[in-house]
Order: sequence, then structure tokens, then C-alpha cells
Amino acid sequence: MDNPAPAKSATPLDPKVALQTMLDGLGLQIKVEQFSQDDDPLLHIATADPGRLIGRGGQTLDQLQFLLNRILQRADPDAPRVIVDCERYRERERDELIAKALEAVDKVRRWGDAVTIGPFSPFERRTIHRHIERDTELEAISEGGDDKGGRKRMVIHVKSKQPIPVPTAAVPPAAPSH
Repeated sequence: MDNPAPAKSATPLDPKVALQTMLDGLGLQIKVEQFSQDDDPLLHIATADPGRLIGRGGQTLDQLQFLLNRILQRADPDAPRVIVDCERYRERERDELIAKALEAVDKVRRWGDAVTIGPFSPFERRTIHRHIERDTELEAISEGGDDKGGRKRMVIHVKSKQPIPVPTAAVPPAAPSH
């Protein structure tokens, strides 16, 4: 028997209210503020015990963000992806991530050879892509198979230049040889 499709909400859920409700249900004393980061909604959690929400390597925060986005997109498939941060953890991680990407960019510019970095989560790869797409000379490509966490390596390289076609009329005909 098929599960019926979830009923679409008449109005989209407010991400801030949804996150606050989730965390209140866990009995945590927190405050949620809404900002914007790279044109995406950013929800910042202020709490006296950030380690509990961040988890080892940000895993708990990643899962909280995943669940919130699933809830929001189930209510409204067009809902924007929301970034969840706690005590500026993602901001610090983003700065370190961009620093790694810039090191690779520097090597590519200096030597001209492609540089492979990673593996990175989809969220991290999106951050790197957005940063490097501003560069007119370089390009970042995700490659390789996903591991269990959806992590892939990235290759940063010089964009290939299309060769300029030589018009055939501009080439003088070869002189006949005798």
C-alpha cells in the first residue's frame, strides 16, 4: 500500500519558528536569530552549551540543519535551504574552508597544474564553488564517488580556453611542387 503524499501547508513554515519549536521540544535554553549568508537564510543559535548542539566535527549541527530543511521543504517544496549555525561555528569553519581553497587556488595560479582538495560535504563544496565562481580564470569541479556522508573531492584548475578557429580563406594555398 502506498503512503499518501503529505498535505501541503497553506502557508510556508517560518524557519526561525520551526527551529525554535524543535529545540524547545528538546528542553534546551536557546535563542534563535535570523540573518542572511550568501543569499541563503541563516539561523544562528545562541546557547550556554554550544558543544551539545554542534557535536563532534559539527555532526549534530549538520543533522539539525538537515532535519529542519526536510521539514521546511515538505511543507513548501520551493522553500529556500536554511543554514543553521551555533555560536558562529559555521562561520569559523567557512573561513577555514575558504582558506584551504585559496591555498589551492594559489598553487594553481603559481604552477598551472590542477590541484585536488577534500573530500568535502555538499554544503562545503557549495561554499567553495560559490567562492571560486567569481574568478574568471579558475574553475572548481566536484568529482569522485560519494562516500557515506556524500563527501567528494574537488579539483581546482585553470579554465580551458576555446581555441580560436583559423578561417580557411586566410590560409594561402600551397604552391604546387615540381
